[in-house]
Amino acid sequence: MPANTLTPPDTRIDAPAANRPRMGWLDALRGIAALVVVFEHSLDVLLPEVRATASPWFDFGRYGVFVFFLVSGYVVPFSLERRGSVRAFWVGRFFRLYPAWAVSVALALALAVAGLGYGLPAALGDRPWTAALAHLTMLQDLLGVPNVVNVFWTLSYEMIFYLLVTAMFVAGVKRASARIALGFGIAAALLGVVLPSQLLAARWPDGTTLVAAAVLAAGLAALFGGPAVRRIGVAVVATLALTLLVLNSRIGGVESLCIIATMFAGTAVRGLQDGRLRAWPAAAMIAVVPVLTLLAGLRPPPTWSQHGYPESLGLDWSLAVAAAWLTFLAGLALRHRTMPRALVWSGLVSYSMYLLHPLVVQAVWSAAGEDPGSLPVPERLGWGALLVAGVLGASALAYRFVEKPAQRLGKRLTRPPG
Repeated sequence: MPANTLTPPDTRIDAPAANRPRMGWLDALRGIAALVVVFEHSLDVLLPEVRATASPWFDFGRYGVFVFFLVSGYVVPFSLERRGSVRAFWVGRFFRLYPAWAVSVALALALAVAGLGYGLPAALGDRPWTAALAHLTMLQDLLGVPNVVNVFWTLSYEMIFYLLVTAMFVAGVKRASARIALGFGIAAALLGVVLPSQLLAARWPDGTTLVAAAVLAAGLAALFGGPAVRRIGVAVVATLALTLLVLNSRIGGVESLCIIATMFAGTAVRGLQDGRLRAWPAAAMIAVVPVLTLLAGLRPPPTWSQHGYPESLGLDWSLAVAAAWLTFLAGLALRHRTMPRALVWSGLVSYSMYLLHPLVVQAVWSAAGEDPGSLPVPERLGWGALLVAGVLGASALAYRFVEKPAQRLGKRLTRPPG
């Protein structure tokens, strides 16, 4: 195995926990991503001129979420490998994701009941119990169920990534991230435009959710069994993830496959950095992934396909993904530098910021008369300042009183005895 020349010893994934300092550059990237997503969702409300001018050329929202996807790919698989336990990994993920998610769901429901904001998607009321079950799996965007909060869609792809990473870990496949990223990238470029959108959910809306939830529970449970049972669990979990990804994506096969390719490319970057992957083959495969992603985004689907969108994802999407890659690589190159404290703090609270900011935007929209974009610029700036203060304040409170206590509890529950 090639010697590691990029990562200081105390940041290697096998270093003792006490010797692993928090990586400030990753927090800075998370902070940038979250702030840009907030900006994206504020445009229609406060800056429609910017939306009209910039959106044809650059998708701010996709830029932010692809930075998040790259960071997740870089971090999450090595969290599982460091823990060395599927149980500890999933307990940690549960307490990392679900408490703040539950708060955002509760607040979204409260806003809807109070008649503030945009209201919930009407389709949620058609099958409320199915919608609730789909959201509990966090796979709702791949099950044909509208999101209670619009940004929840990315959590479905995070969950797919966790399932695939877990299956790889249990199967003992630990150094294939570059090849897997390349495979998903090739599939996105060649096959993405002909893959159907929500094929299963359109035919069996309730059945798709019920079967997926049951298969997910059975597959994860099997991963805790004996060797033979674990092999079955690997097959079940991987099959579920790939089936939903290929046949039932709301956003279409191109973007779905590009997202997973990007996340595994982030994993491969970390493996290359830690000396776990051979330099030249891995580096070459990693370099090809963003190229394939950009080409896939510009390729229009044929007229006969059942793709979710009649046109390509567009230049704005491809430029946003390219910018996300450049931002991630810039952060990696500057990882030994001290990051601005404001960005690092924004990264610490970025998950709460990501989940809660749409609700603050809706509250501002209601308070400003439901058409703040038509107000004079000074008034809009005032509402914008209130929006920023609301987002930062809500994020700080949620991090302090929800995220941190939940994460501490998760760590206590997974701490080895003794």
